[in-house]
Amino acid sequence: MNNPKQLPLFGLRPRSLADVSIQTPLEYAIPFFQQHLYKQGKTEHTVNSFTSDLGVLLEFGAGSAPLGQVDTELLNQFLDWMEHRRGVPCSRKTYARRVTTLKVFFKWLKDQQIIPYDPAAPLIQRSGPAPLAEILTEAQIELALSCAIMERLKDKPDARPEFLFRLVLTTGIKKSEAMALRAEHFERTLRPPMLLIKPRSAKHVYKARRIALEDSLIPLLDEYRAQYPSNGAIFTCTPRNLEYILERIGNSAQIGVKISFEMLRWTCAVRDYRAGMPPDAIRDKLGLSDMSWRETFDKVKRLAGDLDAGNQ
Repeated sequence: MNNPKQLPLFGLRPRSLADVSIQTPLEYAIPFFQQHLYKQGKTEHTVNSFTSDLGVLLEFGAGSAPLGQVDTELLNQFLDWMEHRRGVPCSRKTYARRVTTLKVFFKWLKDQQIIPYDPAAPLIQRSGPAPLAEILTEAQIELALSCAIMERLKDKPDARPEFLFRLVLTTGIKKSEAMALRAEHFERTLRPPMLLIKPRSAKHVYKARRIALEDSLIPLLDEYRAQYPSNGAIFTCTPRNLEYILERIGNSAQIGVKISFEMLRWTCAVRDYRAGMPPDAIRDKLGLSDMSWRETFDKVKRLAGDLDAGNQ
């Protein structure tokens, strides 16, 4: 094995990655890590997330520590401080993300042969795994759809329950994204028709995406809009009312669960995964950053496994 890099002659602050050594202060290595992430094709949002997490490590006081002196004990002390003594709430999700950042950062340093071993490799997610989300089975989906369709066949037909249920189930969009939809976001001339999701803020550019729609959703959209005319907005009711519509479908179907946007979003992801959609395509469809996708994909696989086991 090659020896770890030694200190360059001109001083502590490196001018290039080749000058980073075990004696380089940790904070001076971060800009080169950022360059690495960009070269890997990571989005600005992802790079900023990694940088922000490492900034907390600098806040702890580890920025001046030589890379060769950062060991597992120091990183565990940092995590304990962050979780219990920093004075800022640290959720399980935030804790897990920052452990991931440490692992990615120090693995990169080890791969570059800057440090002799990876001090973050032994770190564990002490907050424990998050509980799995609840999803619908195919049988529950059929029952829910049957009840939604019945609303369209009444003397006073209402296409909104079926349209909303099918839209969220097949696209996995969030409630806030549904509320922002307008007629022009449905690109009906394309084959297949596409749904355009536009983020509200430029910093969420990774959420911008096009999602393929089922052909049958377009006439259903037209039927719904004829019953609920507007100046272009797809949903003119309150977000809470949309949740109530989904909940009422579940109650009518007597499937024993409370249908929600979150449940349909997870169900969409699991169905796509079981259908063979590539993981990156599912991530893009859901509008998730690389960092958020790591934990989400693990849950999707576990949910799919539980569903398959239940069908055996």
